[in-house]
Amino acid sequence: MANSKPYVILSAAVSIDGKIATRKGKSKFSSTKDLIRVHRLRGNVDAVLVGRNTVSVDNPSLTVRHVKGKNPIRIILDPKATISSSSKIVKTSKKIPTMAIVSEIAPASHVSLLTKKGLEVIRCGKIIIDLKKLLSILAKRGIRKILVEGGGTTNWYFLKEKLIDEIIVTITPYVVGGKKSVSLVEGYGFDSISYPLKLKHVKRMGDEIVLHYIT
Repeated sequence: MANSKPYVILSAAVSIDGKIATRKGKSKFSSTKDLIRVHRLRGNVDAVLVGRNTVSVDNPSLTVRHVKGKNPIRIILDPKATISSSSKIVKTSKKIPTMAIVSEIAPASHVSLLTKKGLEVIRCGKIIIDLKKLLSILAKRGIRKILVEGGGTTNWYFLKEKLIDEIIVTITPYVVGGKKSVSLVEGYGFDSISYPLKLKHVKRMGDEIVLHYIT
């Protein structure tokens, strides 16, 4: 069982009302101290994973910068292989190992372009990404620990499939509001209150609180 899937940590910074981005996509909530904590966490995992929309909106590098540490493998969930060639991740994929996880409906031309840019492309799932199968593939590759920094939809699919082992959430001193603002977990949602977590640790950093749960 230990080798059937990597250990998965979901990490996010949220507003007091549980938003990870404003209606216009602004998501820079964390303080410098919290960014250092997150980058230290990145340096201690084998891979960091996000969805295509996070790349499109935030254009992150997903590297270790604020502390010393090795860059993790970057994994992008991109069912139709439409990630932009001008994104930081694609531009640096020949220097930093990067995987694009696509579905069977991804056009061969798109896949070929990503491959030429230096990404390793893995088809996994017919229309949407088969996360259980993906984690099995990654485990066989020696990836033991993954940090999920995805958007609300990516978070939903991982939680829906019960693939999360830890959740680390920083509560930041902001209120966002709005139906169009992105919540920590989007998707369809659970029908009942049936996803209990165990509080492992609480840490205060100035006006922020870091909550560390295990499943």
